[in-house]
Amino acid sequence: MALSPKGRRGYAAGALVLAAALTLTACGGGSSSGSTTSASASAAGGVKLVQPGKLTVCTNIPYEPFQFKDASGKIVGFDVDIVDLAAKKLGVTQNIVDIDFAVIKSGAAMAAGKCDVAAAGMTITPERQQNIDFSDPYFDATQALLAKKGTGAKSLEDVKAKNLKLGAQASTTGLDYVKKQGFNPTEYADSAKELLALQAGQADVIVQDLPVVLTWLKKPEIAAKFELIASLNTGEQYGIGLKKGADPVLLKTINEEIAKAKQDGTYEKIYVKWFGKKPGELG
Repeated sequence: MALSPKGRRGYAAGALVLAAALTLTACGGGSSSGSTTSASASAAGGVKLVQPGKLTVCTNIPYEPFQFKDASGKIVGFDVDIVDLAAKKLGVTQNIVDIDFAVIKSGAAMAAGKCDVAAAGMTITPERQQNIDFSDPYFDATQALLAKKGTGAKSLEDVKAKNLKLGAQASTTGLDYVKKQGFNPTEYADSAKELLALQAGQADVIVQDLPVVLTWLKKPEIAAKFELIASLNTGEQYGIGLKKGADPVLLKTINEEIAKAKQDGTYEKIYVKWFGKKPGELG
């Protein structure tokens, strides 16, 4: 969910965060274990948390395999397992809040005390760092093109030459990337709506994060009609988002657990669990 940095500079960005923060309590949002409160509580190491005994995490679902609901309704995924490492280190449980992308990317969710961190497949960019503090990178990302079979397209250049209808998820770096290549794609609110548009013939090709596309293609009904036609190496990296001026102990804990997991093999196990391949082998 590589969120776009648009509209987040200077005064306008500050106004957006403030306005969203003031109205956030009226926003809808589900949670895996109940809604959060504004009360603060300390976890291990004196970390201040918005809800006692919980590391509250803002995300936006579905974004399989990073975060989505399984058959039982539980929110699971790669991001969930990564954040759980820090939660366990702090001696607390992870509480997930499903909330709109815009409230996450603006930093308003954390500024208003809706959550402690954000894990939403979010690319680290200089623009976003104006509003959000990020952990060390925990995932190397790239984009991909998914098309209906038979288009004959193998690249963005082919998409343009064949005058194919291109779709993209709103507020994402995938959208930004294709716009920079001269495209004006139809925008869809989330990944699920983007895929539905492709299935309905509203788009011939869509751009989305490669792991999401590969997960879709594991489903027989998708693989029967659609195909991956190209990977776009955009050099992106995901980070866990925190409130600007984040609690240094919380940030340090997250970074240490990411580093530890990469050293002791835990990260590779989580990676293989959700992607079926080892790091570096995905695309």
